[in-house]
Amino acid sequence: MFEKNLLAGRAILVTGGGTGLGRSMALRFAGLGAKLHLAGRREQPLRETCDAIHEAGGAASFSCCDVRDYAAVEWMAAEADAATGGIDTLVNNAAGNFIARTERISPNAFNAVVGIVLHGTFHATLALGRKWIAAGRAGNVLSIVTTYAAAGSGSGYVVPSACAKAGVLALTRSLAVEWAKYHIRLNAIAPGPFPTEGAWARLMPSPEFEKHAKDSHPMKRFGRHEELANLAAYLLAPQSDYVNGECVVIDGGQWLRGAGEFNDLVDLPDAVWQQLEDARKR
Repeated sequence: MFEKNLLAGRAILVTGGGTGLGRSMALRFAGLGAKLHLAGRREQPLRETCDAIHEAGGAASFSCCDVRDYAAVEWMAAEADAATGGIDTLVNNAAGNFIARTERISPNAFNAVVGIVLHGTFHATLALGRKWIAAGRAGNVLSIVTTYAAAGSGSGYVVPSACAKAGVLALTRSLAVEWAKYHIRLNAIAPGPFPTEGAWARLMPSPEFEKHAKDSHPMKRFGRHEELANLAAYLLAPQSDYVNGECVVIDGGQWLRGAGEFNDLVDLPDAVWQQLEDARKR
């Protein structure tokens, strides 16, 4: 389905590109001929992903950056341009999330998620968008949101994420109109459950809940990374040039069964909630 040189000549910046879905997308884009620049807070996973791309014959570089800091994002964008010859595509993938009873969340915990997801996405989009507009260059922005943002339903027990991702979707659709005259496209992907290292453990509180989530899924399975990476590649490719301001849901039909991916946690006993909260504090 995908030509080997589909993304040849492209330079793609992926935030949160060292682990999880960011890493999977980066590897896929590089395999299709793009130059990659990865951004994240931890050097080791960024370096390891770059090494994997190099070993496969691709081109990749990285910057350590906290997307909550706009000055740091501007510096990172300049470093990415220097390393690749000019970034033309941004994938906003950096995120944070955890399950919690909202009445137990501190303002700092709320701000931490909103800072990474919403502010970080805005910072990276603004930094690259300003460069493209000033230079008269076309650009492409793809942001990773969630099904409970795309469906407009929100979800219990992930309120900071629901608020932040809804903001990212609004940003995507707003700028798709505003920046179309500059030949800058903005789209989003709304994944359902895709197992990843780290985040998956924070969002699946027990093996029993994971089994329940799978058993209640219309397809009786979770997403595979290559499925999301292939969708992302299409949305960045020239073949999707007329797709703008769209949010594509990839969840096997899960959200159609009921709003709120984590609403079933309403049945979790208080004792289990306490164990989760104690573990998160350690």
